[in-house]
Parts: sequence; structure tokens; C-alpha cells
Amino acid sequence: MMKATLIVIQNDADHAQAKAAVERLMTSDVPEDRARLAAQAQLIEAYERTRWPHRRPSLPDLLTYLLDQHGLSRADLIPLLGTASRVSEVLNGKRELSMTMVKKLRERFRVPADALISPAASGKPRKGLAA
Repeated sequence: MMKATLIVIQNDADHAQAKAAVERLMTSDVPEDRARLAAQAQLIEAYERTRWPHRRPSLPDLLTYLLDQHGLSRADLIPLLGTASRVSEVLNGKRELSMTMVKKLRERFRVPADALISPAASGKPRKGLAA
């Protein structure tokens, strides 16, 4: 049985030490070690959530990623967004999507609508509501 202490993670060195301890604990069948493994894993997860929070990608980054993954170019967005200038404005972060654009992009790329709607746009009038 391993020593029943947990590593409180306050920096990257503690994080590395805690991950090494989890690696060692994963091979143990001792109940106390299993309990320590679960607790240490929770501490690691909490540290990682704080240290590297999940950030939502910007709309231009998301669309660029989708184009790349589907082997498409900016021109392929014209039927979905309306005009070449709208495509440019959206990809440069100067224009929010209209609900019509969101619907077309959601159907084309099979992504949730909330991934396409900027959280900052909620509750306030947005430029580009007409499609």
C-alpha cells in the first residue's frame, strides 16, 4: 500500500508530481490506493480546469476550422452567408451571423447553433440580422 497522502496542486511542478502519483496508483488493487487515486484525479481535474480553462473559439476561428476540415474555401461560404463581402466581414470578425445564416451553417456543418452565436451578441441588437 502507498502512503495515503494527497498532493495539493498549486503549480505545474505539483501537477507533474500528482500525475506521476496517479500513474503509480493505477496499477494498485488495494482499496485505499483506489480511493487515493480517485481523490488525486479530482484534484488534478480541478487544477487543470483552473489552469487551462476551456474557451469557446471565436466565430472566425470556428468557421476557418470547419472550412479546413471539409476541404472548402471561403468561396464555398457564399451560398450560406449570401455574398463574398458578408463572408469577408464574418471571417474578419466584423459581422455577426443572422439566424438564417446560423441555420444554413448548422445544417451544412452539423454543428449546434449555440456554437455559431456569439455569447456577447445575446440580448443586444446585432449588426447583420438581415440575411
